[in-house]
Amino acid sequence: MIASVVGRLATKSGDRVVIETAGGVAYEVVVPLGVMERLPAAGETVTLVTELVVREDGWSLFGFLEGAERRFFQRLLGVSGVGPKLAIAVLSALGGPRAARAIKGRDIATLSSVSGIGRKTAERLALELADKVGEFVGESEPGAAATGGPAAGALRALEQLGYSTAEADKALRRALAGDGAKVLDAEALVRRALQLLTER
Repeated sequence: MIASVVGRLATKSGDRVVIETAGGVAYEVVVPLGVMERLPAAGETVTLVTELVVREDGWSLFGFLEGAERRFFQRLLGVSGVGPKLAIAVLSALGGPRAARAIKGRDIATLSSVSGIGRKTAERLALELADKVGEFVGESEPGAAATGGPAAGALRALEQLGYSTAEADKALRRALAGDGAKVLDAEALVRRALQLLTER
């Protein structure tokens, strides 16, 4: 079990980062969009709490900045039919607290808005986890943080403009992987992502 990784943030690309430890080992770690936006610039030191997922087709390491994010990820993995890719999609699109509120309130429409989650999976999430996510509902302060921060707000804005969750997520990750880490507000992130989307 790899519980955490501490080291220099070498690269940020797509949905993953590479962290080089003092011992000379580099770990590739998949992170949700909300974690990507809060990471420091490349070259800085970072600590991620991690979850190692072992499957027949390989091992994957998933990283989070807080223990609560990892615990919520683990709860999502406990639902039948929900793998790590879908769990990361939930955290990226909604953020932990908002996703927890949607599950607890059996808000199927919000859960179904996540790319890759259909109505049946959304209903299963609500059925199996409604009584198990109370601790995560109040993790954030009221306001922007409660809905997942600037990246989550930018994601919703791009969806309202007609882009799919997957397209918007990819563009925002590209924006954040560059010098987007310096961008603090959702409006600037939306502008940067729209530039990337129209370059195609």
